[in-house]
Amino acid sequence: MSDLLYSPEEEALRAAVRDLLTDHCDPAGVIARTESAAPHDLALWKALAQDMGLAGLLVPEELDGQGATHREAAVVLEELGRAVAPVPYLTSSVVATEALLECGADDLLTQLASGAVIGVLAVALNVPPGGVHRTVRAEGGLL
Repeated sequence: MSDLLYSPEEEALRAAVRDLLTDHCDPAGVIARTESAAPHDLALWKALAQDMGLAGLLVPEELDGQGATHREAAVVLEELGRAVAPVPYLTSSVVATEALLECGADDLLTQLASGAVIGVLAVALNVPPGGVHRTVRAEGGLL
């Protein structure tokens, strides 16, 4: 049953992310962002990705990432959701990272881990569940 409880390290991560979001992601700013043309708050993304190193949370250490588990990523996602933070964490640091890990695109993973590149995984809406390609490969910076 103790596996369901967060560890002290995970709670410290939660507190750090919450503190950053309290300082940079106020409700009025989030509402204003929904009415702007910019899809993400790039200053907040830079603080999360580069300053805190959270873009590479799931990237192995040998590729300049943190080598953390999905539990730590879940902690970050919970706090981002709590603040309705307009950052591409789920798409870039989780979904695209997991796809790149499957195809061994180490150069792209290193770029994602640094926060220099924002990754997005796009699948056509006309593809039925289970109908997508079973293998993933990287070519020219694209999956």
